[in-house]
Amino acid sequence: ELYGATKGFKEELGEGGFGSVYKGVLSRSGIEVAVKRVSHGSKQGMREFVVEISSLGRMRHRIVVQLHGWCRRGDDLLLAYEFMPYGSIDNFLFDVKGRSLSWEQRFKILKGIASGLLYLHEEWEQVVAHRDVKASNVLLDGDLNGRLGDFGLSRLYEHGANPKTTQIVGSFGYMVPEFSRTWKSSTSANVYSYGALLLEVAYGRRPIEPERHCEEMVLV
Repeated sequence: ELYGATKGFKEELGEGGFGSVYKGVLSRSGIEVAVKRVSHGSKQGMREFVVEISSLGRMRHRIVVQLHGWCRRGDDLLLAYEFMPYGSIDNFLFDVKGRSLSWEQRFKILKGIASGLLYLHEEWEQVVAHRDVKASNVLLDGDLNGRLGDFGLSRLYEHGANPKTTQIVGSFGYMVPEFSRTWKSSTSANVYSYGALLLEVAYGRRPIEPERHCEEMVLV
């Protein structure tokens, strides 16, 4: 059904975490969806895919992009999310087409993502370390509300527990510096990434811009 919904994966929306994302329409309901296609050969693999399904499938928060369902097709694993018509916030920050967001809209988006992180850190049944909070993972719905997506790198642990050590993952410019020493996925790493996102939205600059002088290359 998802293969048919995407017309054979023709309309590509972009590259998500470790896989391409395509637009589709479910034939029975007419609901628009964004279908993430992950192959077994990708770096994400089965383990991270299962994490994304098990975590997103149980979350219910207005800021978290909802997962409608998933399936396997041959060597591909497919995730069907609710469709975000305006894409990600970095399209507005850096798109050459001239689209822009007002300060009021930017504040509303950032405030919403902050409430979503509070939900992940303190209000859900487990602590969720997203590990990849960044502009391209902040999606915008039809009312330009910010929605947090792509939980493929996330790690879960119990409230009050000490997070386990893990491999270094994330995106350069958003990763907390001490991660290279502790190798632990904690909520503080999410907060640091959110701070980098906040500055990025406020200044209209990417966290790392290699073409700038050394002292101006890194935003945070």
